[in-house]
Amino acid sequence: MHSNHLLLEEPIRMASILEPSKSNFFPAMTKIVGTLGPKSRSVEVISGCLKAGMSVARFDFSWGDPEYHQETLENLKAAVKDTKKLCAVMLDTVGPELQVVNKSESSISLLADGFVVLTPNKEQEASSEVLPINFDGLSKAVKPGDTIFMGQYLFTGSETTSVWLEVSEVKGDDVVCVIKNSATLAGSLFTLHVSQIHIDLPTLTDKDKEIRALLSKLGDLSQTQVFAKIENIEGLTHFDEILQEADGIILSRGNLGIDLPPEKGKVFLFQKAALYKCNMAGKPAVVTRVVDSMTDNLRPTRAEATDVANAVLDGSDAILLGAETLRGLYPVETISTVGKICAEAEKVFNQDLYFKKTVKYVGEPMTHLESIASSAVRAAIKVKASVIICFTSSGRAARLIAKYRPTMQFYQLSFPASRRIN
Repeated sequence: MHSNHLLLEEPIRMASILEPSKSNFFPAMTKIVGTLGPKSRSVEVISGCLKAGMSVARFDFSWGDPEYHQETLENLKAAVKDTKKLCAVMLDTVGPELQVVNKSESSISLLADGFVVLTPNKEQEASSEVLPINFDGLSKAVKPGDTIFMGQYLFTGSETTSVWLEVSEVKGDDVVCVIKNSATLAGSLFTLHVSQIHIDLPTLTDKDKEIRALLSKLGDLSQTQVFAKIENIEGLTHFDEILQEADGIILSRGNLGIDLPPEKGKVFLFQKAALYKCNMAGKPAVVTRVVDSMTDNLRPTRAEATDVANAVLDGSDAILLGAETLRGLYPVETISTVGKICAEAEKVFNQDLYFKKTVKYVGEPMTHLESIASSAVRAAIKVKASVIICFTSSGRAARLIAKYRPTMQFYQLSFPASRRIN
């Protein structure tokens, strides 16, 4: 890992911390991604989210049918028109997921210290004793002592909706597990995650391929960016190769927190290393799972507020909100709160140190475009410019300017290549 000093302006006067913050005319530079779902899909709520600072709307295709998401998208378009606030759209594909199938959809109670059998026999009814899964090879992949997490909201850390299992024995195709905490699972599908074990599932599911085919039918995919979501040990191991191919990176800390034990501090270490690499490559980095408690509360915990600020100081370009906006009680307030924390962190971000570090990392000789981008940011800082405006056809120049993190507002005016102004 490269040395990654805390990017903080020095010195900070302790007395200045108590001074009231000046209100920002512009929103935080850090982008906020809000997941739209049951609690945040009406035109009214989406409009509130846009006004509060949401600049990317995420559609999670691991649940809900395409018609449901299409309705939400139409509401988003109406909200954008009403509020005159632009918003990008992020589609989160299904990906390879182990799932428990609960055909009856009745709630299932699991009691600590009891036993439950995971079986590939999907004809079985889901119950407190037996849970049918959508994968035949689990018994070949696990051994006694391995850890399995399961739940409808698997990565929220909620004791009541998630369960932690330990493999006791393997009986043919069935896996017998000890239940480590009491929980009630509700709904038709529960996600299942085996910690630090490679599960041989296809990376692209049939549902993912349908999404890709649909996008291809709609026309040229060159303007659609592909972000890679890093959520397990394999993603971490192959991070450098993935970063080279992806347009941006999402660090799925909920999933990573299961594959990398939090008590060993590995998630924070990976966060710092990964964000540094993304920054130097000039590719957007998104951090997830920051204010879980705001799913049910109006205020984040002190640890969560600190975590958001540290993610910004580590070099995160965006914060992704999942359950907090998808099914949380306070989607608008959550976006507003996270935006304010990001803005405070940005005020003390050591832009000068960051700029010098980035220039040094790129080295010489620079490409013409990289040289122009870095020089533009240097000049803007020296003359204390209020804004940088970049005219671009592909967006490449604008992305390079953003790589050097200008402190002022930065606007990109795009012209299609065929209509370039002479």
